[in-house]
Amino acid sequence: MINFSRPFAHSLLFTTLLLSACALPRVLKQAETGRTVTARPTPLMASGESVPFEVIAKVPAQHLHKGIAYELLLRYRYEHGLREDTLGRITFISGNYVYDEEKKGQLVATQKFIIPNTPGRNPGELLAHAQVRELKKNGRVLRATDDVRVARGIADPARLVTREDTVLTFLPERANNTMSGTRVLPFFFDENQWFIRGYLGTNVQALEDLIDANQETKQVLIVAGHSPDSLDAHNRLLASKRVRMLLYYYKQRVKNFSYLNRVEEIKFDTLAHTRKWDTFLGKVMTSALKPEQMDSVVTIINDTKGTFEQKEKALHRLTFFDYLEQYIYPVLRFGTVAVAYSAPKRFDSEVYLLSKKIMDKQVEADALTPEELRYSATLTPLLAEKQRIYETAAANTNSWEAFHNLGVVLLQRAEKEPTDKIRKAYYRRAGVNFTLAAHRNPTAEFFYHAATAYHRAGDRLEALQNYDYAIKLGGERPLLRKIFSDRAALEIEVGQPDEALRSLEYAGPSYQNALNRGLILVGREGYESALEQYRYAQKLRPTAAAPVYGMAVVAARQKDEAALGQLLKQAVALDRTYAQRAVEDLEFQDYAQGKVFREALR
Repeated sequence: MINFSRPFAHSLLFTTLLLSACALPRVLKQAETGRTVTARPTPLMASGESVPFEVIAKVPAQHLHKGIAYELLLRYRYEHGLREDTLGRITFISGNYVYDEEKKGQLVATQKFIIPNTPGRNPGELLAHAQVRELKKNGRVLRATDDVRVARGIADPARLVTREDTVLTFLPERANNTMSGTRVLPFFFDENQWFIRGYLGTNVQALEDLIDANQETKQVLIVAGHSPDSLDAHNRLLASKRVRMLLYYYKQRVKNFSYLNRVEEIKFDTLAHTRKWDTFLGKVMTSALKPEQMDSVVTIINDTKGTFEQKEKALHRLTFFDYLEQYIYPVLRFGTVAVAYSAPKRFDSEVYLLSKKIMDKQVEADALTPEELRYSATLTPLLAEKQRIYETAAANTNSWEAFHNLGVVLLQRAEKEPTDKIRKAYYRRAGVNFTLAAHRNPTAEFFYHAATAYHRAGDRLEALQNYDYAIKLGGERPLLRKIFSDRAALEIEVGQPDEALRSLEYAGPSYQNALNRGLILVGREGYESALEQYRYAQKLRPTAAAPVYGMAVVAARQKDEAALGQLLKQAVALDRTYAQRAVEDLEFQDYAQGKVFREALR
């Protein structure tokens, strides 16, 4: 056994440390020679509220050294270098890398990262800083001198989405002395349930408001049905249970809160639709399905032999059954309460003066009928005054007309605001009022109005929900196509391109849809298909710059500088604002300093 003296042991330890310290610069130099760091996608691409990407680092295998690891520290710097996010590191140790199949002697390490997508983070830059360190505890670290820029800025498809807003106008207001009428309130039930839902999206509050208004009621019709699916259709008493639940709820409300009406004096008629296809076919014919798809459904229901269950199972085999299940079936789990009511006639003059007194709280709100109060809003050109009138009408009558027109006033006020924060606050308030109107008078058009307001406000989840409500209610084909078009635009904004493409299938051809489909295809590197969409959009609007600009982006992706210059020049000639847009666009960062690019923007 060899016994080392203590001085010799100290000398050996010092020599080991010295060799290790000398190895750090050599390992760093070997790794940095031939090292490449790239991000995918480049430029970084936002997906809704986040920016997912991966970093691929390649270094020579010869740098590997026992006990020493080469690393790349990644961070994202923004706000003119004042702020930065530390993202993590890529470390070349066993298990973290593979050998490059294309280049012998090269190691490849890949790691995924996500950063938030906020306006302040663009422009910015993704940086990597190399270092080597000893793997032991408290090991030495040697860092490279400079940062390596991996990517610059964030490309956000949401900022490039095309959405042509629908102009929302006031409902016509007329002072009508006749207050009698029929109010129809639909209700929707959960699958295989007959209990009334009391949360947002029902008409419980509207029914209670109608009963509590104490208008003389002579007749009430209550109808309910079920969807064809196995759970709903299997329970043969389900539609009757839904009718009885609505009937019980209505009678109890009258007993407890109505002083003018008595249950014994109201005629109640009830009807339960059980295992009937009429309502289903009616919804199909007012859906966004294509004519040949509608024909397939009608053929199964009317011409195919079999039981109710067999026909319903045949629907499952349709390629578009998911549309039936998502947009048709839910609205067949319905109940409807139709109330015929009357109120004494009232004649009034000086409607506007009375409405002013109501606003100033000099007289009670019932000095005017609800119709007259709303009508008085048409007699003033001041948006602030219109807003006060409709707010009073909505608070006192809870009428859907008041809520809707208040929403229109708020939209118009938003468009006159100079600051984005206040503008969005008005849009948000408009969305709330459109929603209240839609739940009291549920049609595809009114839920679409709510979705439009929320979309403008940037409340994306609320907008998606209201687009969904609108589609499920069905309507005229042009309206449904526009709803699907705007919903597709929103789905691109929230980072759901697959859902957007599905919505575009039902949206039909249009300028907006062609540009948005082209945007998705560019992101997926389907450049030839994207060009087809841009050419179609150009055909629809030959003087528009957006399709030509989209083609220029495709040319940049395909590294065709000559075509890029020609297309950019054409786009700028059509619209000068595209010159500044091109300067800031990350798609052209590789060409921004070139002669072709500069000449195209003159």
